[in-house]
Amino acid sequence: MKTENETQAQSAATGRRTALPQGSAYSLKRALLGPALPTANLAHERLGKPTALAVFASDNLSSVAYATEEILKVAILAGVGAAAFTLVMPITIGILAVLGILLFSYRQTIKAYPSAGGAYIVTKDNFGLLPAQIAGVALLTDYVLTVSVSVAAGIAAVTSAAPGLYPYRVWMSVFCIWFIAWGNLRGVRESGRMFAVPTYFFIFMMFLMLGIGLFRQFTGTLHPLPIPPDISQATGAVTLFIILKAFASGGAAVTGVEAVSNGVPAFKPVEWKNARTTLMWMGSLLGLMFLGLSFITVKLQVVPTETKTVISQVGRAIFGQGALGYALFLALQVATTLILILAANTSFADFPRLANFHAADNFMPRQLTVRGHRLVFSNGIIGLAIASTVLVVLFKADVSKLIPFYAIGVFTSFTLSQAGMSKRHLRLREPGWRVGLAINGLGAVTTAVVTVVIAVTKFTHGAWAVMVFVPVMVTLLVRMNHQYEREDEELGSDLGRLDANQVQRPIVVLLVESFDQKMVHALGYAKTIRAEQTLAVHIEDDTLTTLELETAWESAGLKEIPLKILRGRGDAGDRLAGFVGGLPADRDVNILVPVSHQVSRLERLSESRSGARLARALLPYEQVRLTLVRDHPEGVHPLTKGADGHARIRLTAQGTHTAVVLVDKLDRASLRAIKYALTLGANDVFAIHAAISPANAGALAEVWMAQHLPIPLTLLECWDRNVARALEQDILRLSKDGNEVTVVMPRRDFPNLRQRMLHDRTSRRISKALGRYSHVDVAIVPYYFAPHRPVRTDMADASDVK
Repeated sequence: MKTENETQAQSAATGRRTALPQGSAYSLKRALLGPALPTANLAHERLGKPTALAVFASDNLSSVAYATEEILKVAILAGVGAAAFTLVMPITIGILAVLGILLFSYRQTIKAYPSAGGAYIVTKDNFGLLPAQIAGVALLTDYVLTVSVSVAAGIAAVTSAAPGLYPYRVWMSVFCIWFIAWGNLRGVRESGRMFAVPTYFFIFMMFLMLGIGLFRQFTGTLHPLPIPPDISQATGAVTLFIILKAFASGGAAVTGVEAVSNGVPAFKPVEWKNARTTLMWMGSLLGLMFLGLSFITVKLQVVPTETKTVISQVGRAIFGQGALGYALFLALQVATTLILILAANTSFADFPRLANFHAADNFMPRQLTVRGHRLVFSNGIIGLAIASTVLVVLFKADVSKLIPFYAIGVFTSFTLSQAGMSKRHLRLREPGWRVGLAINGLGAVTTAVVTVVIAVTKFTHGAWAVMVFVPVMVTLLVRMNHQYEREDEELGSDLGRLDANQVQRPIVVLLVESFDQKMVHALGYAKTIRAEQTLAVHIEDDTLTTLELETAWESAGLKEIPLKILRGRGDAGDRLAGFVGGLPADRDVNILVPVSHQVSRLERLSESRSGARLARALLPYEQVRLTLVRDHPEGVHPLTKGADGHARIRLTAQGTHTAVVLVDKLDRASLRAIKYALTLGANDVFAIHAAISPANAGALAEVWMAQHLPIPLTLLECWDRNVARALEQDILRLSKDGNEVTVVMPRRDFPNLRQRMLHDRTSRRISKALGRYSHVDVAIVPYYFAPHRPVRTDMADASDVK
């Protein structure tokens, strides 16, 4: 064993030296997504401005396809007749004014928060965590709705051209959602390449259409379309409510402006400068296309119908009736359909990043902070795909049913973000703060007014649901945060020091149910860990079975290990607890429960429940460890029979034994695992940390040295963030030449399913990966969280024990 004077933090980079068996799940992932990207490539998975525009602007630019139409629909349905066309340009200019305010406001935000300047970060920094949850949840909700609405709108365009596909609209929408999710799971740059062409194709077709349209308008060859009689003869009055409602509907045009500020880390250096440039490109393109389409729509006097959208009628009128004109019209329709569907890509780019911010602050499951196979936040992408799929299926991909929920969430986040920036200017008073305060203050007031307008005008149409959903979700996230904080407090407070000199060889109590191979393996494990004393205990359930066991035990020559029969009535756990109570209270007691490696899922569930019952019975005894010892499929200690027909056992310990403690962070669970490893009597004991994040690895090394822990820490490079594979490779290296390796894993176990869902299953994946190798024993040492008090008993699972 290494001494305290040796280096406490070592680096052991393994790279990709050894070819390991690949499971079917990993092979499928590699086939679908490509090879894993090394963490070191994260700096190279950045976007240049042209690609970033395609990734972050598709949602914003796609609103051109329906913003003008939504303004007209509200006015025409209100019965104002031809006066509806007089409202389009003033409302369009008003929306563009809001767009301009937002663009300059977010320029300020991006510069002030170059690491990521979304509403969540800005609100948290200036108003605190709770208001930040409101901003974040509102924006996350909007992202889910963006995916649902965009995909449903794109499929609606397809089914309008091909009515025979209408019955399949839901499944087509679901396919599109998961196709976009797949593209994003392949990595940031891969998704940028995939979706850049459709975005720029739409921009090209829009400017081509508008250019021709403006040319024909100024040359006098663009003529208005006939207005249906029922609309031309309508004489309803234009009221302020109608104007505000039309403004609220057209206000969807500015959704997506915040996407660039949320995605600043995805840009190439200098990140904030490139993000600001991309933001202005996006806003300028949107403004020109929206203004141009509204102008041409008014000149043509286009009336939207159920079967013909405004943009399709404008395109048909501008491109003309010839073969070339029809081809251009079809190209415009294809481009519009693609941009509407791919508008969802903006949400897939930003939702996982925003969810990562929440999770890093303990307000969402921590699994959302993990980068996946291709260096993206895979769990966030999959979560968004699932949520949007549920909405599409629930509302049957009907845009008219989904659209009322839209926009209120994003304007809420706009307001909080701009208010936060205003407070920041007042608080820091940096150079130019007065100009910044004027811009962000105007942005806060403007977006707050728009939020109220949307809430009032769309309240009965579905906005109420979002207004109820957001506070409910915030409440749930706050409860989740409290749960995480309680766990961290219990695990990390007042750790104290671990003194290796106080660690003593344990007393081993072997629970014997029957005389079989798994019992022999448990005896071999007790021999390998050099227990100070080994006792065998049988909890009697049947007298005849007990008699057979006593006879076999005596015949096997195990006189040095006395067999104690616990007779009587009552629960097995209570009888075992009574026996343990008679052992010395100042010595650690390892209770070994032999388990076969060949068990069904039902048997494994039964074992888990039996182990849990024993653990509860042993709670009063702090010195007790309950260990499930699984035998080895190859049978390292075979049973042989003598002339009398009885089994004989000859136990031998391995020549060398190494104990390895797997540590992700230093807390009570880790310290218990370290203490357990020190009792095993191994020739060498050390800890390994699979370094996914260099920052976390460095912080752990500092804490480790500050605690003066009695075993060294090895930082193992985990280049592809697959902890199980990285550890499997390194442990196999240690187990060469017959060296016995016991891998000790701390695991935090929780009393209910809700708590367990907030944590990953890494320890189980590691156990499964290592469980198939000879000379590798896996001991899981859980830390049990109780509802009202900490549990003081460890339960270890030593797998593949010889």
